[in-house]
Amino acid sequence: MGIFNRKNNDSTPANPEMTELGREYAIAKRHRDRKTITRINRQIGEAGMSDSDRASFEQGREAYDSIPPIPRGRNRRK
Repeated sequence: MGIFNRKNNDSTPANPEMTELGREYAIAKRHRDRKTITRINRQIGEAGMSDSDRASFEQGREAYDSIPPIPRGRNRRK
């Protein structure tokens, strides 16, 4: 398939909402968005995560982290 294919045949997440939250957290972390990271951490702290929720959250983070970032080249204008 493609490099951006997020489908894993090995397991499906127990909680898709937590998977999406984990993916959102990974995106915020990559883009250094402290406001979103703080909001997600607060949301997780209030909800209280079970083991299956934590596994789903980590699965979402790893799904986004497995996509390599775009390399930042030098400024092309000269």
